[in-house]
Amino acid sequence: MLKSETATLRMEIKEVLIIGAGPIGLACGLEAKKAGLDYVIIEKGCLVNSLYNYPVNMTFFSTSDRLEIGGVPFISNNPKPTRAEALEYYRRVCASNHLEVRLYEEVVSIKKEEAVFRVGTSKATYQSKSIILALGFYDLPYLLHVPGEDLPKVKHYYDEPHPYYAQKVVIVGAANSAVDAALETWRKGAEVTMVVRESSLRDTVK
Repeated sequence: MLKSETATLRMEIKEVLIIGAGPIGLACGLEAKKAGLDYVIIEKGCLVNSLYNYPVNMTFFSTSDRLEIGGVPFISNNPKPTRAEALEYYRRVCASNHLEVRLYEEVVSIKKEEAVFRVGTSKATYQSKSIILALGFYDLPYLLHVPGEDLPKVKHYYDEPHPYYAQKVVIVGAANSAVDAALETWRKGAEVTMVVRESSLRDTVK
């Protein structure tokens, strides 16, 4: 059940407050609901926000069965699912299980007050006995801390290859995502250079 109300203080004390509505956060919500716990999931963006920000044409490196949660089958048209299929799957899991999710509500503070956590968000204040941080990792880019990193032409998230046609592109990294971005932009007409600090690409590249 998606909530959008903007009450300033929720006086009831939740048993579990889950921060993050990605696959892990949703899985925690499913388990909390199964156990009969009073819970809520808070998400700063849209449902599975990190997956939404994946490259538009991305295909996962894992098979669909490894992305399943809550015992709900993930049926894909291909051996490895696409971003679009994953978004559809997690929407269906959330809706069919009526998960208590509050979207576009950023957590700004967490304070421990005796046996209760007080959680402040951009819309309300919650109280909970326990907190689960299901923050994921895609929203936290690896910064290089070098001059020019904050220039407008520098991006920390790759979305699609079309804008890089006939452009010189430098991709920093040597893992699966970097290789995917390099191949996609090169195939669409970019002049691509990969910057890798090791002597070669990672052995784990698929």
